[in-house]
Amino acid sequence: MSEAVVAAVALAHRREWAQVLATTAQATGDLDLAEECAQDAFAQALKVWPETGIPERPGAWLTQVARNQARDELRRRSAFRRRMPLLVTGDAAPGADAGLDDDRLRLIFTCCHPALAREAQAALTLRLVCGLSTSEVARAFLVPPATMAARLTRAKKKIAAARIPYRAPAPDQLGARVGVVLEVVQLIFTTGHTAPAGARLIRHDLLDRALDLGRLLHLLMPTDAEVSAQLALMLLIDSRSATRVDSDGRMLLLAEQDRTRWNTERINEGVALLMQALRHQSPSRYALQAAIAAVHAESPSWEATDWPAIVALYDRLLALWPSPVVELNRAAAIGMRDGPCAGLDALAPLLANPALATYPYLSAARADFLRQLHDWPQAATAYEEAIALTGNDSERRFLTERLTEVRQASA
Repeated sequence: MSEAVVAAVALAHRREWAQVLATTAQATGDLDLAEECAQDAFAQALKVWPETGIPERPGAWLTQVARNQARDELRRRSAFRRRMPLLVTGDAAPGADAGLDDDRLRLIFTCCHPALAREAQAALTLRLVCGLSTSEVARAFLVPPATMAARLTRAKKKIAAARIPYRAPAPDQLGARVGVVLEVVQLIFTTGHTAPAGARLIRHDLLDRALDLGRLLHLLMPTDAEVSAQLALMLLIDSRSATRVDSDGRMLLLAEQDRTRWNTERINEGVALLMQALRHQSPSRYALQAAIAAVHAESPSWEATDWPAIVALYDRLLALWPSPVVELNRAAAIGMRDGPCAGLDALAPLLANPALATYPYLSAARADFLRQLHDWPQAATAYEEAIALTGNDSERRFLTERLTEVRQASA
C-alpha cells in the first residue's frame, strides 16, 4: 500500500473524524451506527484510494461513503423508520439550534446530555468527537482501558434507550448544560496539548478543534464568565505551542523555551478574556488556571517567574476544585519556590494516592527534584518509573535522556 495513501488517511482521520461522524449521525439518526460506518469509511479509503487516487476533498468522500453505508445498513435491516427516532432531529424545540450550525457542537451537546453520567459525557465526546482510541481516552481519565470500554458502551446504550436528541439545547437551557461541555472541551484541549500516546508531543488537530469549539461557545454565550475563562486558559497555554519542541523533535521544558517566540496575540487575547471573566463573578476553576498560565505568559524569563503567586493561586484552586493533579502541580510549584527538598516533602503524601499510581508526571517530578539534590540512585529509579508509565514517545525520549545523564553522573 502506498505510504502517501496511508498518510492521507491518517491526516483525514485527525482532521475529519468528528465531521464525518456528526454528519452521518445527523443523516441516519443512529449514533452507534454512525460511528461504525465512519470507521468503515476510513477502512474503505485504504482500499479504494490506492486505485482511484486521493480525492481533492477527503472529508467529503469519507462522509458520503459513511452515510451511504449507514443508509444501506438501515434498509437491509428494514428498520429505517424504527431506528430514526434514536436520535431525534426533526422535532427540535423552536429556536433550539438558532445561530448554531456546527455539527460537532451538536454532537458534543448530545454526548453531554444530563441523562448520562458526568464522567461518561466527557469520555464519550473524546471517543466520538475526537476519534481517540479507547486506550487513549482511558489514559486521559487515569483508568484502565477495560473500565473505559465498559463506560463507553454503557453511555451509548443509554443514548439509544433514553432517545437522547441530536441537537443543542434551547437557549434557556444553555447555562445549565454548558458546564459539562466546558469540561469536555478542556479535556480535548489537554489531550491535544500533550498527546497521551504516539510519536508526537502535540496533536495540533485536537488543539485547533478545542479552540474552535471554545470560540464558538464564547460567540454563543459572550457574557458567561466560565466560557470566557476557559477560552482564556486554552489561549494562554497554546501561546507556547511553537516552542515546546525543538527542530530535532526534542521536548523543551518551560525553562528552556524561547519566550520571544511565544504568541503574543494569543497571550493578549487570553489576558483580556480573563479580565472579562473576573469582572462578572468570583474566580472559577478556569479563571484560576488561566491566572496561573498568565503569570507564566507574562514572566520575562524562567528565573523571574513569580512562584509565590503561583503557589497562592494553586492554594485557591485546590480549595475550589480538589484534584490529585492540582495537588501534584501545587507540590511542583512549592519545589520551585522553596527548593527541591520542599518539593519532595510536598510530593510525599501523593505517593499513596491510587489515582496517581500510573500517572507518569508524579514520578517525573520526584526524579527532577532528586536530580537537583544529586541523589543519583533514587533519581534514576524515579526516571525509570516515569519512562515505564509514559505513552508519549517525545516525553519518553526526554526522560530517557535525563536518565542517561543521571546514570553518567552516578558512575
